[in-house]
Amino acid sequence: MKKVIVIGAGPAGITAAYELLKRSKNYSVVVLEESSEIGGISRTIQYKGNRMDIGGHRFFSKDENVVKWWNNIMPMQGKPSFDDILTGRNVSLNNKGPNPETDDVVMLNRRRISRIFYKHKFFDYPIKMNFNTIMNMGFFTTAVAGFSYLWSAICKLPENSLENFYINRFGHKLYSMFFEGYTEKLWGRHPRDISADWGAQRVKGLSVVAILKDIFGKILPIKNQKVETSLIEEFSYPKYGPGQLWEVAAEKIEEMGGKIIKNAKVISLETDNDIVSGVTYLKDGSKIKETADIIVSSMPLKDLVAGVKKVPQEVADIAAGLPYRDFVTVGLLLSGLNLQNKTKLKTLNDIIPDCWIYVQDTSVKLGRIQIFNNWSQYMVAKPEEKLWIGLEYFCKEGDKYWNMTDEEWQKFATSELIKMKVISAEQVEDAHVEKMKKAYPAYFDTYKDIDKLIEWLNSFNNLYCIGRNGQHRYNNMDHSMATAFAAVNHILGSDTNKQAIWNVNTEKDYHETKTN
Repeated sequence: MKKVIVIGAGPAGITAAYELLKRSKNYSVVVLEESSEIGGISRTIQYKGNRMDIGGHRFFSKDENVVKWWNNIMPMQGKPSFDDILTGRNVSLNNKGPNPETDDVVMLNRRRISRIFYKHKFFDYPIKMNFNTIMNMGFFTTAVAGFSYLWSAICKLPENSLENFYINRFGHKLYSMFFEGYTEKLWGRHPRDISADWGAQRVKGLSVVAILKDIFGKILPIKNQKVETSLIEEFSYPKYGPGQLWEVAAEKIEEMGGKIIKNAKVISLETDNDIVSGVTYLKDGSKIKETADIIVSSMPLKDLVAGVKKVPQEVADIAAGLPYRDFVTVGLLLSGLNLQNKTKLKTLNDIIPDCWIYVQDTSVKLGRIQIFNNWSQYMVAKPEEKLWIGLEYFCKEGDKYWNMTDEEWQKFATSELIKMKVISAEQVEDAHVEKMKKAYPAYFDTYKDIDKLIEWLNSFNNLYCIGRNGQHRYNNMDHSMATAFAAVNHILGSDTNKQAIWNVNTEKDYHETKTN
């Protein structure tokens, strides 16, 4: 048997390990995970009976293999009405499937509700040209935005920055209102200093035109109409958060004979010409060496290259200069919100129906608000009585925000919500803070030279780099899984083109087929 070491137990690493063991009996698999948790950034944190999703993870994909994989690990519930889904009570199933009221291992059907909170008003996310937007913006601002968009449609800017990418699709006015400040919050850099590649991967075909097509497509349904990912209105979600799926998959890996070692930090790789022969990792203060025939790595490229002894200087410099944004989530347990549900959507406790709220206000550092009750009422210990929300902040490891204590974070986050008139101080009952290093690979600094780094990595015949950090690409969860599928296909010989692993999520259009 050939021995495979998989570095990292996030979506990419777990998928690769599972697929190798399921599809072949010729490989032994060891997964080395630096933390004590399964799922990477897709893990679910538990705190006093309440669960936190780190970053928010919607389960939807255009890749049928990904969807089948999810549903094989966690079957979908039957199809209830959306009102039943949101309230989570008295679910009436219309077809066969597990019932979330009685079954634990189940994917829920969710309605995607995300809005922008800007100047104390709610806007649709993505921005829609409807009556609500016009009333919130005012007729004058709407007219300015319209003419600004028309100008951008006529006078296209060179797409050599994320700023120009957004302006070309939305016009300068909408860009300045809804993209410029938020992007700088997220990345700590102005959009003019960020590569347009980020927009090409994350925003893809979204634009004013795409939004208008989506609106008219709902009025006049067209068979097989393509819907941009950012406009998708439904998704699946594990009953107890995204980490549940990866924990269940990890159990299946061990049932098939795989081994998962937690708290095992890989610190170096042994190389011999075009082969990586093994790794050394830290476990309980001891250095442990493991030999391997194949290495599948989802660890950050910066750390991976730093662990190799002989690296060309140019390659080492590129890897060392790759930037990241780190992430802090402040969970707050609340007795209520000061925001009223003015929508027609029914929710438990009649709270606002949003999964996410994007905070465009540049007077606060807060980026997004998650309302865990709306992702899954099972994420909250007492959903009928309490609200459990996550406040998302973007920072850099070692800066003043990253170094704040949990108590300082609680006070800071609470003060920002009070400033925004979202809550009152007396509504806060408890708090929990989670920090995630290298949550977002960034597209500036030495990223422009990453192709040279990729060429060097591909020179090792038995090394496969997969996942978000493993490829330094801001992938969605399904893209990370797709890189694992591609790597396993190459290992098993069904695909001879190793470049296919790096080609995942490089297409310009990312859409799903809409059924009407």
